[in-house]
Amino acid sequence: YIKNVINRITLPGAIYIALIAVVPSILFTVTGDSLIQAFGGTSILIMVGVALDTMSKVESQLKMHHYDGFFK
Repeated sequence: YIKNVINRITLPGAIYIALIAVVPSILFTVTGDSLIQAFGGTSILIMVGVALDTMSKVESQLKMHHYDGFFK
């Protein structure tokens, strides 16, 4: 059961990450815009990861501030 679930999750995730990595190169080839080349697939993945991590930390800080009254 677990192997089946992991396979169902891994395949779409791998396809999604591959698309994110390849789409900037395709857009650069089609348009010739150098700005698109500056944001390669790897840099987009890093920026999204940092943004998600930052949002998670801000959310946890807000929750800690909200529950601060219960602990005092």
